Amino acid sequence: MTLLDRLGPAPARSRLRLIVIQALVFSLFATLFVRLYYLQVVTGDTYQNRAAAQSVREIVVQPTRGLIVDDQGRPLVANRLSWVVSLDRTTLAKLDPADRTTLLRRVGKVIDLKPRRIEKKLLTCGDEGSEPGVCWNGSPYQPVPVAQDLTQAQAQRLQEQPEDFPGVVVDQQSVRAYPQPFGINAAHLLGYLSPITEGELDAAEKGGDRSVNGASTVGRAGIEQEYDQWLRGMPGYQQVRVDSMGQPIDDEDEVLAQPGDTLVTSIDAKVQSVVEQQLHEAITTARATRDPVTNRNFEADSGAAVVLEADTGRVVAMASQPTYDPSVWVGGISKKQLSALYSEDAGTPLLGRATQGQFAPGSTWKPFMTAAALTNGYSEDTRLPCSSSFQVGNRAFGNHESAAYGSLSFAQALEVSCNTFFYRIGFDYWQQYGSDADDVRAKDPLVEEAKRFGFGQETGIDIPGESPGRIADRRWKKAYYDSMKDYYCGIADKPQDDPANEGISDFVYKFASEFCVEGWKYKVTDAVNFSIGQGDTIVTPLQLARGYAAIANGGTLYAPRVARAVVAADGTVVRRIPPEEVGRVKLPDAVYGYIDEALQGVTRTGTMAWRMGGFPQDEVPIRSKTGSAEVYGKQSTSWVASYSDDYVVVMMVSQAGTGSGASGPGIRKIWEALYGVQGEQVVPDTAAIPGTQLPDRLPSFRDDGSILPPAERED
Repeated sequence: MTLLDRLGPAPARSRLRLIVIQALVFSLFATLFVRLYYLQVVTGDTYQNRAAAQSVREIVVQPTRGLIVDDQGRPLVANRLSWVVSLDRTTLAKLDPADRTTLLRRVGKVIDLKPRRIEKKLLTCGDEGSEPGVCWNGSPYQPVPVAQDLTQAQAQRLQEQPEDFPGVVVDQQSVRAYPQPFGINAAHLLGYLSPITEGELDAAEKGGDRSVNGASTVGRAGIEQEYDQWLRGMPGYQQVRVDSMGQPIDDEDEVLAQPGDTLVTSIDAKVQSVVEQQLHEAITTARATRDPVTNRNFEADSGAAVVLEADTGRVVAMASQPTYDPSVWVGGISKKQLSALYSEDAGTPLLGRATQGQFAPGSTWKPFMTAAALTNGYSEDTRLPCSSSFQVGNRAFGNHESAAYGSLSFAQALEVSCNTFFYRIGFDYWQQYGSDADDVRAKDPLVEEAKRFGFGQETGIDIPGESPGRIADRRWKKAYYDSMKDYYCGIADKPQDDPANEGISDFVYKFASEFCVEGWKYKVTDAVNFSIGQGDTIVTPLQLARGYAAIANGGTLYAPRVARAVVAADGTVVRRIPPEEVGRVKLPDAVYGYIDEALQGVTRTGTMAWRMGGFPQDEVPIRSKTGSAEVYGKQSTSWVASYSDDYVVVMMVSQAGTGSGASGPGIRKIWEALYGVQGEQVVPDTAAIPGTQLPDRLPSFRDDGSILPPAERED
């Protein structure tokens, strides 16, 4: 029997096939129905939540950074709103390559940015091809900012046609602004911001610091860096529902950001303006003046000026040249701009000369040497020759312009700034205590006094990056020899015409030969140079200002302070920052009084007198000391250090000539502004600082955001 015979007739076989097919279809529909029931009923809430989550973005809301204001409440650093365009990388990832390229080209055309540059901004820091400072360091789920400071027209162009710009978000964000009251710059005081680094973020997360995130900017210099933790605030978080093109639909949830605190400083913007202007004029004038020594104009390549409150160490004003525009950092800085800030040809504008510049102090050093001498064997009755030169071995050390003044007291030597007078002091102490040039432990009253006045170490100012200066004593010279002997001996061990010494000048070759043989020895020439602030000793303008403040206030050394208080957004004082005493220079009152009177003589009849003629000294006594520091291969550095009962004013201009010649006019005009001097009269209402005193009270912060100056000084 065949198979067909077993299945029966054809109609029966067809019915059987139909039944089998119907059973299969029914079972498929049953399976589908059960699956749909499971997905929609049993687990429907779970999948609905997942689907909703895919259309919600969590956005970090950066806090508004706190203000920085001067002692009168004038904003030095504020904030402004900026139109920012960001791209949602999640939406961009859904586009095919051709559409993505078209979109970036379209966006770039509106914001004037090349698509390749936009691509670099979209890269996550650490990815291949990413560039520090350009790549995105924030949340991978957050739209990435690619441009800011859009015009209203650019913002509207992107907002009005969202279908042409899927994943493009345009909103207003807060960025740093610099109001520049009275036209001030103050860049080295204020500092700048830049994006947080991966290392800083990791450290913050490990320490439980929630005030920063991958999209944060942090302080990099000045008080922006020093008080960053107070200024930065606390970020918020916002959950936003978006459509398929990444455009926001509505808000889901929000945690408000907390604005940063306001930093009140001791800076007075009016004084800062005068100081910056006078420093600039001193440099400009010097560059137009012929140097009689080199027979070319002075280079005047840099300068600094400092105003301190004598009794507290608070910084009233501080200026440095060359300077830069702090707003260049807002929104990211280009490689070209960054190179310019570090450029030596441009004078290294990023270097703040007031706290980081290190220069030989010249004759401004002599009051400290006087203090040492008057407490180590000499007296006010001492008289020494001020000859035209002083012979040390086979070398004659000359007085300025070979002048000779006969027998002088210390006060008279300060008035005329006699070098040979102080050479004799240095020579005498070297003979008494240190004639063994190899003895690194030998006593030296001049060195010890300089260290007591805080030289050779940081002042502790609340601005990062301060330089310590250098006291070139015996220990330093031995340490320097140990670190450099291989280099200089490598030069000296070969003939000068050896190919390895190509480019080595006669002076350097001679120096290397001497250094290799006895470079560690502290010779008498080192001692006499030290006595007048020459040689290898260097100071910062701030260190010198603090030293003179100690003379003015009777011996107290303060860590200079720029900040006075931290104030919350509601006006509550969070923290007061009082003056910090860090040392005492214990000298007899008679010694301080003697030096004070001698420095008044410098202003009235000495080297500063020709610049201060007609100044009302009886009403506002000014003590001063001029200095002209010589540096090998360069023109003289100009110094004037001065103080009154209230303030210390120091100005330095590198390669500008004599102290009173280059810096004198600016010093006088700063004093006139501080006390309201017009002609030969004091007109207090015109003083740069009301009442010629820093205010005791803080500015008043109102609920509407306005800031009122402090009330008059309390008695």
